[in-house]
Amino acid sequence: MITTQLLGAFNDNLFKQLVLLYCLTELGEGGGYYQPVAFFLFSIPFVFGSGVSGFLADRCSKRSLIIGCKFAEIAVMLAGVFAFRVDRADVFYLEDVPWAPLLVLFLMGLQSTVFGPSKYGILPEMLRVRDLPSANGIIQMTTFVAVIFGGALAGVLKEWANQYQLTGLQWICWGCVGIAVVGTLFSFLVRRTPVAVPDLKFTPAMIIALDPPVRSLLREDRLALKVLLISSLFWFVGGMCQQLINEFGIFEWKIGEARTSLLLAAIGVGIAFGCISASLLSRNRINFRLVNRGAWGMTVCLGALWLIAGKAASPVPEGWFAAAGAILLLLGFCAGIFVVPLQVFLQVCPPADLKGRMMGTMNLINFCGIVAAAVAFWLLRTVWGWLELPISWTFPVLAVVVLPVALLFRPPEAEL
Repeated sequence: MITTQLLGAFNDNLFKQLVLLYCLTELGEGGGYYQPVAFFLFSIPFVFGSGVSGFLADRCSKRSLIIGCKFAEIAVMLAGVFAFRVDRADVFYLEDVPWAPLLVLFLMGLQSTVFGPSKYGILPEMLRVRDLPSANGIIQMTTFVAVIFGGALAGVLKEWANQYQLTGLQWICWGCVGIAVVGTLFSFLVRRTPVAVPDLKFTPAMIIALDPPVRSLLREDRLALKVLLISSLFWFVGGMCQQLINEFGIFEWKIGEARTSLLLAAIGVGIAFGCISASLLSRNRINFRLVNRGAWGMTVCLGALWLIAGKAASPVPEGWFAAAGAILLLLGFCAGIFVVPLQVFLQVCPPADLKGRMMGTMNLINFCGIVAAAVAFWLLRTVWGWLELPISWTFPVLAVVVLPVALLFRPPEAEL
């Protein structure tokens, strides 16, 4: 399961970063507006499909759904080959709008929507409850290792393609197809588990992932509702940071695609270490103090990034680049210890017959955060343009968004 999801996350992030960099570099500064569009298209299936995906995870074999999603990933990556194979003058581009890669990004989001509830819902079925903090730490760590190498490699490979004047990015997508095939083979080795609710009936309320039992649970357990919202905040900040660092690196600091992707990779490395540290510090309990400490760390790091962003003139000295990378590494570490306790709590709090639907609800709320990040970044980018302020002014805005969690979220620890 770890290997299967790692390879899938790698493909997602490699292709998504390719599309984002393509929008920023091939379409000029106006292409920056396509970053939020790309995020929106990738995330919108999670908003409208998570409820159905959660239903499927409870109604069907999670292992079968995982295998089916991996076959779908092969098909999506093949579509990516042809999306990047066409020339901008081709029918696949309408008035410089790269709708073919954007359409493939939407399909990738749709495939990931179905995969998510089964990926997280199968862990409580395979493992003892007391093992879930460690398992989630490993899953989150490997996910962000995939984010690191997928995002960083996208920038390096795209610069390499430009350097050697290779036409199109389809050759990178062929590599993604191969990775999807390997991930599919590993999915057949995932352990079989019983179907959670074989006779579960579909209801229209499941379309928005809040069927009556889930709504009832969230009404009765206010902590579960708070944890869902704070989990969404994590993904909102993450979605904003990826767009922000891409535009900041390419347009404000002008450090190129590869070095911009390395800054993103620094966050991923930090999150990976943070997730493992959270699993070690949890010690068979849900340690909510880590959420509070992680929120304080994220707030301080985002403020520090704003302070150094305007200090370096172009070309950016190596010392400033290294300082930004170090702060982003620490930002990722704080985010890693922030998210693991939330994930474990949402797996443990629902009864066995609601775990798939709760994971679907979590997917919905998390990706509402990412959709909100796409909209918010587009709005802030527009406002900064009117005020003639650099994009780095988004860093303090994010710090203010995280601050209430640091100040107000202090629930007691829970034993597993």
